[in-house]
Amino acid sequence: MPVITTSAQTNASSNLFLSQIEQLYRERSLISYASGLTIPLQANHLYIICRGIVQLHTIHADGNETIVGLCGPSMAFGSSLTNLHPYWATALNDTDLLPLSLAEIEASPALSSALFPQLVRRLQQSEAWLAFSGKRLVTDRLRSLIMQLAQDFGQVGPNGVRIRVRLTHHQLATIIGTTRVTVTRLLRDFKDEGWLSVHRRQLIVTPQTLGIPLYGESFGSMV
Repeated sequence: MPVITTSAQTNASSNLFLSQIEQLYRERSLISYASGLTIPLQANHLYIICRGIVQLHTIHADGNETIVGLCGPSMAFGSSLTNLHPYWATALNDTDLLPLSLAEIEASPALSSALFPQLVRRLQQSEAWLAFSGKRLVTDRLRSLIMQLAQDFGQVGPNGVRIRVRLTHHQLATIIGTTRVTVTRLLRDFKDEGWLSVHRRQLIVTPQTLGIPLYGESFGSMV
């Protein structure tokens, strides 16, 4: 049975990492991108997210665009972490980034050690997305995606787990390889099943309704 686990430890690790980054690079200015802007990716660089959410994209051989990852605060991304081509990043909301060269990271054992858990988070997310992309039924893919978003970017509230990332129906469809119309229909079905609701364009999940245990009071990264 799947379990939505607490992220209190993840949040503590994320906050500690950002604190270490601030101490190491307090004299360096962050680069800010407004919502919707494309983020230029330099070769041999990683980008640490200090605020906001970043979408990672590629294009399939058939010409269809897809989203291959969502990164939140303290997570790292960059062209050095992928062999996909084309590959680009956009700011899902207003975002502050700290660019670091691979040479800087390799030269600092403290930074390399602090960065490792954040790279593990990206690997875990990538494997989770790969796992649900192989599900045959679109219903199962969308349900699994929503549960993963709840774990990565959710916060427990009085009505369930609020996913603090606002994705359009088109973006959800792009991630799981279906159409916007299908996602709209399935979200309506999920609401009728009683485990999903929407408030101010944010999805709210009650995983207990699906028989999935809920542990802890906070999920995912701070956004």
